[in-house]
Order: sequence, then C-alpha cells, then structure tokens
Amino acid sequence: MPHCVILYTPNLDTRTDVGALCRKLADTMLTIHDEAGKQVFPTGGTRVLAYPAAHYAVADGKGDYAFMYLNVRMAGGRSEAVKKNAGDRLLAVVKEHVAPIFDQQPVGITLQIDESPGQVYDGKHSSLHPLFNK
Repeated sequence: MPHCVILYTPNLDTRTDVGALCRKLADTMLTIHDEAGKQVFPTGGTRVLAYPAAHYAVADGKGDYAFMYLNVRMAGGRSEAVKKNAGDRLLAVVKEHVAPIFDQQPVGITLQIDESPGQVYDGKHSSLHPLFNK
C-alpha cells in the first residue's frame, strides 16, 4: 500500500516542487521508529505518491486558494505516541516545505494518519522488500 498519498490543488505546482516534498517525506518516514527501535515504515514499502486535482473548488472561490491533503497509512498496533510522533514529524516537513509560499498565497494543509487494524485482505507481491531485508 502507498504509505502516503498527497492530493493537492494544481496551483501549487507553480509555487513549490511537490516532487521534492515527496522525497523529503519519504526520507523522514524512513527515520521514524517505534519504542522498540523498529522502523515504523519499512524501507521497501515506503512510498509517497502525489496527485494534483483535475478539478477543484476551495473556499468561496474568490481567491487563488490552495490546499494539500496528506493521508498516511500505517499498520495497526502502534502506540498513540508513535502515531503522534509520526504525524508531528511529517507535518513539520510539509510546513517547512511550503513556508516560502505560505504568506504569499492562502494554503490549507491537512495531514491524517489511518491505521489498518482489521484488514480483510492484504495481498502483496514485491521485489523491493528483499532488497532491504538482508
């Protein structure tokens, strides 16, 4: 599963490098560990995907408003402290990245973390994980 999906208004593309943000988020995700020192987001499964909206409406439409929604998924069983740490760290990366445009253009940012505690089916096929599980 993608661990982070970003949906955003395409007017951000002219103001910031969303691809660079994806890399920064992925790099940060790789450094997040739980209380036992285990990586929260396994290296081979860490993915950040960003999609500009083909169509959008933000607020009253009277300004050049921008919006970015980030949905982070993680496996169930993590403590509240681990989830909060992950959210705080990832939101800090986004805030730093958009800081240069934040005062020039109204921008809304939402980051949510979902866990998958009761999956009915979770099929996987990957040649990525073995690269990092040696």
